[in-house]
Amino acid sequence: MEAINRDPRTAPHGARNDALLALALAVTTVCLMLLTRGGGRPDTLDEGNSPDALGWTLLLAANVPITWRRRRPMLVLAAVVALVVPYYALDNNHDAPTPAAFVALYTVAVTGRPLRTVLAGATVLAVSLSVMLIVDTEQALELLHISGWIVAVIFCGIDVRYYRRYVSSIVDRAEKAERTREEEARRRVAEERLRIARDLHDLLAHSITVIGVQTSVAAHVLAADPERLDRETVAKALDDIAETCRSARGELRTTLDVLRAAEHGESRGPLPGLDGLTYLVEAARLAGARVEPEVRVRQAPPAVGAAAYRIVQEALTNAVRHAGPEPAVRVELYEAQGALRLAVTDDGTGPTPGTAPGYGLVGMRERARSVGGTLDAGPRGGGGFEVTAVLPLASAMFERGTG
Repeated sequence: MEAINRDPRTAPHGARNDALLALALAVTTVCLMLLTRGGGRPDTLDEGNSPDALGWTLLLAANVPITWRRRRPMLVLAAVVALVVPYYALDNNHDAPTPAAFVALYTVAVTGRPLRTVLAGATVLAVSLSVMLIVDTEQALELLHISGWIVAVIFCGIDVRYYRRYVSSIVDRAEKAERTREEEARRRVAEERLRIARDLHDLLAHSITVIGVQTSVAAHVLAADPERLDRETVAKALDDIAETCRSARGELRTTLDVLRAAEHGESRGPLPGLDGLTYLVEAARLAGARVEPEVRVRQAPPAVGAAAYRIVQEALTNAVRHAGPEPAVRVELYEAQGALRLAVTDDGTGPTPGTAPGYGLVGMRERARSVGGTLDAGPRGGGGFEVTAVLPLASAMFERGTG
């Protein structure tokens, strides 16, 4: 959102506008002088005499400080009063200099604190009354008239000041709300990118690892004894590779369908859940792992089930990749104390020390945190590698029951 300038002192073209205002006030002053020239009003109130050369000089000079009213309001008011006082002391026309004085006093009221404005107005009123009483002690009604205008200008300026502050607070809140919406949109985009990265990593890493192992088996059979080629083993390995490719393609298509639905504002498609663990176990077995599953929970909220599925998928992928040939892997899922608990253990050594770290463990921890859970991964005391996670069910079940 474009920044809005709400400080009158730094408003665009402020100096030019104030110079034009000073010129307009000078013209108004001359017009007032000409209209009331030659004595008083039709009633008995004496408006003073027509000014001489000095009076005209003071009268016109009183409008010049208005050019700097935004930058130095108190100094401008003092300058105007300093020029108007000797003008009144010469018993000149009383109405002519009032526009410049009122504009200067209004500017102080608009830009300054109320206490300062009241003190400045009281000072101006006291000076004006003192001069007029010295010049003519019989103009009590005129004193009341001027006093009323000074008070009106002060309260008008204070009211405008508070109105500007109110408008400024509304604009500030609107700008803050806009920034909050933009930050929330950026956060959602970042979260969605992270989710896509995790899904693609888990899907592709698992499928590519399984395909790599199966390809290695076929290559080993072909190279081990070309004279006694075990065609049945090679054919099974190639069939397993084809099946893995079909499964990966189907899951990738599901992921892309979910992304397209989210892009068009539609609801997300079904998430992988606990019912897909059988496929993960079979894929790991095809890759040579000896997997022993023990699943003692059948249902879980969609978000928790999807997180558990992806964690088990990545843990099995790591076991096949790092635990050596034909690793023994145990997968255990059960419910305890209001949480889904899972553990994937193998008899391998984990990632090779010194190799560049991947995103698997990071992604698993992020998936656990996304449902309010925790995840630990590391070598076991008796050898092998272990991944354990605790995924709370209470909050997710409550949301599902009340949604």
